[in-house]
Amino acid sequence: MKKAISYLLPFLVVLALWQLVTQLGLWSSYILPSPERVCATAQKLLQSGELAKHTAISLRRILLGFVCAFGLSCLFSAVGLLFPRLRAAYSGLLEVFRHVPPLSLIPLLILWFGIGEVPKAIVIILASFFPIYLNMDDGFRCCDPKLLEVGRILGMNRWTQLRKIRLPAALPGILTGMKVGMGYSLRAIIGAEMIAADSGLGYLILDAQAMSRSDKVIIGILTIGALGLVLDGAFTLLTWLCLPWERRRL
Repeated sequence: MKKAISYLLPFLVVLALWQLVTQLGLWSSYILPSPERVCATAQKLLQSGELAKHTAISLRRILLGFVCAFGLSCLFSAVGLLFPRLRAAYSGLLEVFRHVPPLSLIPLLILWFGIGEVPKAIVIILASFFPIYLNMDDGFRCCDPKLLEVGRILGMNRWTQLRKIRLPAALPGILTGMKVGMGYSLRAIIGAEMIAADSGLGYLILDAQAMSRSDKVIIGILTIGALGLVLDGAFTLLTWLCLPWERRRL
């Protein structure tokens, strides 16, 4: 109970300050609408289904890109571990793309693929791939040599060692990378939807800004935050299920 109160207290303080500022008229309601107005608008968006539609579209894009990024991370990590020479060949190219902001590629992606789902998927993949891949690769490569030696004594080949020794040892890092990668995916898709989309939470915010609807802008921002909390909680639950020895830290 105390933990829940301490968690909710900052939110209540921010809400109280927001209410106080609007009541005192320190800012125009055009710039900062009152909590009551935002709640009323949110109720209308929920009843009409508009908010749910945009949220579902953004979530679908995030999950699609994230799954592709996870698959590519598994592929590159396994290949790099089993074929070190091949890893040396592509590692430089990956380093170049790691430092390129995914949103900077949107104009080029639009020229190549148009304003469709492909550019958004590529942006999400690029945003979430590197956190997942780097944590996964580091977990696989930093496995305890003594465990690997025991595996060799027992006659395990590289694939068996990867599955039975390296994977369990790397699992905490993999889950951390997935958690961070999901957060990057959420940020990337909102930016992409603001530039090249006609649906999604990013589009909802940009359209509301064009219509001078600051209340809808705030609703969109709060929805993104709530969605992030839900996704973060899902990975916390996944960690709780997969890593019983880490449950005291969660």
